[in-house]
Amino acid sequence: MKIMSHGPLTGIRLVEMDAIGPVPLCGMILSGLGAEIVRITRPGGHSAWGDIGDAVVLRGRTQVEIDLKSDSGKQSVLDLVELSDGLIEGARPGVMERLGLGPDQCLARNPAFVFGRMTGWGQEGSLSKAAGHDINYIAMTGALHAIGKQGEPPTVPLNLVGDYAGGTMFLALGLVSAILSARGTGKGQVVDAAMVDGVANLLGLYHAFVANGMWEDQPESNLLDGAAPFYRCYMCSCGGSVAVGALEPQFFALLLDGLEVPQDRYRQHDRAQWPAMQAEFEQIFASQSRDEWENRFAGTDACVSPVLSLSEATRHPVNDERGVFLQHNGVMQAAPAPRFSVTPGEVSEGKAATVDDVLKAWARS
Repeated sequence: MKIMSHGPLTGIRLVEMDAIGPVPLCGMILSGLGAEIVRITRPGGHSAWGDIGDAVVLRGRTQVEIDLKSDSGKQSVLDLVELSDGLIEGARPGVMERLGLGPDQCLARNPAFVFGRMTGWGQEGSLSKAAGHDINYIAMTGALHAIGKQGEPPTVPLNLVGDYAGGTMFLALGLVSAILSARGTGKGQVVDAAMVDGVANLLGLYHAFVANGMWEDQPESNLLDGAAPFYRCYMCSCGGSVAVGALEPQFFALLLDGLEVPQDRYRQHDRAQWPAMQAEFEQIFASQSRDEWENRFAGTDACVSPVLSLSEATRHPVNDERGVFLQHNGVMQAAPAPRFSVTPGEVSEGKAATVDDVLKAWARS
């Protein structure tokens, strides 16, 4: 089999407007899959992440400085639009239009162009122009309420759920889908990716649970929210912890074996037994270190894993075997994902250029 390099998105050209949050991660992911991306920054602009962060979040793109308030700057962006497939931006609704670089102007220059918009609340509505962050969007969609312990404020799940799962991934999917459509129809369009929409879709299983009467609308009350003793985390003697996910009965049986708990002591789904089960599991896990438990359950399907820190995860043998992480510019970071058998992605260097250099290169190819 002949291996084609540079990823399945080779040949797709994108413009990325400087932003924070979901947009630059979207650019990072798409560039790792082969898209050629020009990232537009304002003159003298400074990255929010610093040099080390740039090596991760801003990898793989060509950066050009353009004064978007000048007529020549706006013209340069539209010239790039004419030669590219799409754009991603994360400004508040109306900002790109006020700059003269909104969807109407871009589609007038390139009818097959895809204009990807990333916001928290969407382009319209009473909150559309209001400030917000991941925590606000997951609060308003019901996701945050379900995460944490009863009687305590919810636990903040980093900014993974709203910004990146509900934002970045839906923006990337929408952009690629619209480009596929444009290549078949010749018609571009606007992709309105809102984090509240994305998170609501991620909650699909839980909406089904609610509709079927299988969900108590309180935290730490359900199978997957920490209430079940066989689907939660436990502290170990070393101060670390393990994650237990023994949902299926055969896996639960292996968990009991590893903990040396008699098989007939508990009925797995008898909620009346859960408090006693949890108390015993807590006592047992606290008797040994996290690494000892990892070794105890290694090679079994008991679904017990060590809870690794960010730095530990990059060094763990299982992740190393898979090649989950790699070093780029001296910084350990995630390898491109997902993986492709014929068109593998790769991490490439970010670089600075002038807009004229980019336009000349794109015009020649």
